Amino acid sequence: MRVLSGMQPSGQLHLGNYFGSMKPNLEFVGKAEESFYFIADLHAMTTLHDKDALLAARKDIVLDYLAAGFDPSKAIMYYQSDVPEHTELMWILSTITPMGLLERSVSYKDKVQKGIAASAGLFSYPVLMAADILLYDADIVPVGKDQKQHVEIARDIAGKFNNAFGETLTVPEPLIKEDVAVVPGIDEQKMSKSYGNTIPLFGDEKIIEKAIMSIVTDSTGPDEPKDPEKCLVYQIHKLFLDEKEAKALADEYKKGIGYGDAKKKLFATYMDYFGDMRKKRSELKEDYVQGVLEDGAKKARKVAKATMERVRKAVGLE
Repeated sequence: MRVLSGMQPSGQLHLGNYFGSMKPNLEFVGKAEESFYFIADLHAMTTLHDKDALLAARKDIVLDYLAAGFDPSKAIMYYQSDVPEHTELMWILSTITPMGLLERSVSYKDKVQKGIAASAGLFSYPVLMAADILLYDADIVPVGKDQKQHVEIARDIAGKFNNAFGETLTVPEPLIKEDVAVVPGIDEQKMSKSYGNTIPLFGDEKIIEKAIMSIVTDSTGPDEPKDPEKCLVYQIHKLFLDEKEAKALADEYKKGIGYGDAKKKLFATYMDYFGDMRKKRSELKEDYVQGVLEDGAKKARKVAKATMERVRKAVGLE
């Protein structure tokens, strides 16, 4: 089994990224026969048009993943832009991709509604994502629920290509962990940088504390019983807990823990959970990180070139 996942460097990673994507992805490291994890810097250019910001975001996301437990001896990590076959395959796939398929993209419509410029790159984003996946013959693509449509589009494009040119590309399957597919933000919406409702993973401790203390609550009094399943503080806190711990915490809510105390408990759990990761991140050396990326790009290109040889022969370019 071959697993692939991409991470877009669009700013500081947050709790939603960790439980919705990073943690599920990292669980595959060492379990799948081959695992590919790429930094989607070409995708980031659809919204990020600042050179220094992109360079910093690319570096930060690699540090975050290495700190969170990514093992480069068991999986491959690389910058998307270091493997030019991504854009070559994208162009070939775009010549057989129906406009209607892209026009139905929910992600494109949502981003335009949020004020992101409706560029050709943003519109054709799903084709590049299809190339990202199909280039490595990925069997499984772990994604959040909101990204499932992109994998379905990749499946449709692969099917059209295979129908037109013969069985050449592997049709992938999405994998969604329903219990962590959507992580709530501090305002009850999905946690997202777009909404400004995030809790950063490795940011300044005071900023993390301020975000947690800003979690929206209702008007229930400090000593009054609370329904944990309707409490946003509890919903976020239980992401860190096993079943027994979550039940014990739920009992505290039912007995009447105050929201201020509940938030302080969440902050303590948060800092304890990410403590070792934060320390490891601060100790990562630049030459080590660069070596991981260079080695990853070399391994990724070997697979990508083999796929492109098949594709070029199939369409008549060789």
